[in-house]
Amino acid sequence: MIAALLGIFGLSLLLAMILGRTHARIWLGLSAIASLSGLYAALITLITTETWIWRGGIVLGGETPFLRLDGISALFLVLVCLVGGLGALYAHEYWSGHHHPRSAPGGRCWWSTLVLSMGLVLTCANGLHFLFAWEAFALSAYFLITLDHDRKDARKAGWLYLAASHAGTMALLAFFSALAARTGTWELGPVHAQAGLAPLFWLALFGFGVKAGMFPLHIWLPSAHAGAPSHVSAIMSAVAIKMGVYGIVRFSGWLPMPGSSGWVLLGIGCLSALLGIAFALAQNDIKRLLAYCSVENVGIILIGLGLSVLAVQHGQPIWGKAALAGTFLHVINHGLFKSLLFFGAGSVLHATGTRDMSRLGGLWKVMPWTAALFAVGAMAVSGLPPLNGFVGEWAIYQGLLRAVAQKGPAAGVLPAVIVLAGAGALALAAFAKAVGIVFLGAPRNKPAAHAVECGWIMRAPMVLLAMIMIAIGLLPGLFFRPIMGAVAVWAPQWAMADPLLATRTLGGAHTILICALIAGGFLMLRKIQGAGTRTGPTWDCGYAAPTAHMQYTSGSFAGIARGWFAWLLRPEIMIRRVRGHFPGTALILERVPETVLEKAVMPGAAAVSFVADGARKMQHGRLHLYILYVFLGVTALGVMVLLGGM
Repeated sequence: MIAALLGIFGLSLLLAMILGRTHARIWLGLSAIASLSGLYAALITLITTETWIWRGGIVLGGETPFLRLDGISALFLVLVCLVGGLGALYAHEYWSGHHHPRSAPGGRCWWSTLVLSMGLVLTCANGLHFLFAWEAFALSAYFLITLDHDRKDARKAGWLYLAASHAGTMALLAFFSALAARTGTWELGPVHAQAGLAPLFWLALFGFGVKAGMFPLHIWLPSAHAGAPSHVSAIMSAVAIKMGVYGIVRFSGWLPMPGSSGWVLLGIGCLSALLGIAFALAQNDIKRLLAYCSVENVGIILIGLGLSVLAVQHGQPIWGKAALAGTFLHVINHGLFKSLLFFGAGSVLHATGTRDMSRLGGLWKVMPWTAALFAVGAMAVSGLPPLNGFVGEWAIYQGLLRAVAQKGPAAGVLPAVIVLAGAGALALAAFAKAVGIVFLGAPRNKPAAHAVECGWIMRAPMVLLAMIMIAIGLLPGLFFRPIMGAVAVWAPQWAMADPLLATRTLGGAHTILICALIAGGFLMLRKIQGAGTRTGPTWDCGYAAPTAHMQYTSGSFAGIARGWFAWLLRPEIMIRRVRGHFPGTALILERVPETVLEKAVMPGAAAVSFVADGARKMQHGRLHLYILYVFLGVTALGVMVLLGGM
């Protein structure tokens, strides 16, 4: 059954790649078939907890194809299929051939290539073929990011992504080559018995960490997610970066782990969570805010994974199981709410033509569906009950607090609890700002005032995502059950440990909370209607004609919190102050740079370029000078040998 379903998944996407350029509706139908078949195969694997294995009868690149679908790969395949299918539907209206005749046909083909290559990354159990699938995934993502290649910022974002991606691929090439050399085979699987392989984990962490967007390797992520079309941003943020997370999770379960790996993962997770959301809070571009929020959520995932590694090392299945279950659920949750938020941001961009939050406002009245669904996503990403974001973080908190309560060596994770709580508070502030500035108040320009709601083809994926998120919040036990199967694949020794997630209690509390909110809203509405409407003069504090200029802007909203992190954010501010008795227009412009990229990576790259330019001047075609270089080189080596001998 699983073989047939995965065969339909692959064949449908291959046909979609071929026919997508000329037949948009057939491409959409094939994408839907692929998504449903892949999703069904993944759910069967998660529910039955059986591992599907297939070995091909041919040789490809000197190796026999070897595919494997187990609980962990099935968990990530759910995201690939769900967002891949819903994103295709969303793109049918958002990036249609009518509005984008030059790029839409190519975009459909690259979309199918991306989904298929991510499916192969998850199922390939041969290191060489894994690298082929990984490269196809990286290249198709590049062509999707630069889909609107007439824009300079999209081209720059694509090149930055490609450079960072290939830096990671070089590390992975070294990792898989060393692994194959030490084990004698390219086939992948558990190798816990070979303790000498433990240092290879650092290569895997760097290679997959670049793709996952963990701090400070996230430098490609904000510009790629902001510059790409919104359906591409959604799949990049919700799914593509999860391929990096998948690699870290997969090989942390298969390799013997270095002694400090748990603490390193926990530290990187804390750094990513706190600084990622600090950058997000300072953004004025709604898509860059969402992009930096992904860095924060990858940090939360790494906190849970780091704690799980510590639990294995200390033989503590109780809190390790809770942390890993929360980590896996947060992988799914982040995929759901981040695709919903990027779809919502795309709807706003589609209607108003701008991503600058300070130029928007008042959209709730004209785009009520988009506003309400974006607000649901904002509540979920902020970790508020009764939505899915709270459930995943709650399980990670359970693991952290139990580790602290045991007062052993792992009690040092207490700072991670504080960081997680701080990141949650900052996320709430960031999304209160996004919802408040974009959807509330008065419109700040004409496009915002005359915006219209998106069509049902764009709206339907957002509604479905919101419904799944609410379902996870109300019925967490139903969703935790298959996730515990994936936990048992990562740590088979935990399979018999007692379940400790009080999901039934949590689901009941969420149901009561939702009923109370509905009842309270109903009673308030009845009271307002019963009291009637009274009109009267508004106390205007001296401003008889309030305008949109008096509202909070994106920058002013986050001013205090941005000041706390000014040492890192380094905001660039230009102010034209009010001067004289008859002053001209006052102005304040603010830009928050990508600090790691602009203050560290770019100066380093400039220094390398300077040295390379100097070295290039030595290549001039004069033979006698080349002989002189050789003579000097040999002399220098001779001196070094003599000094070494002394």
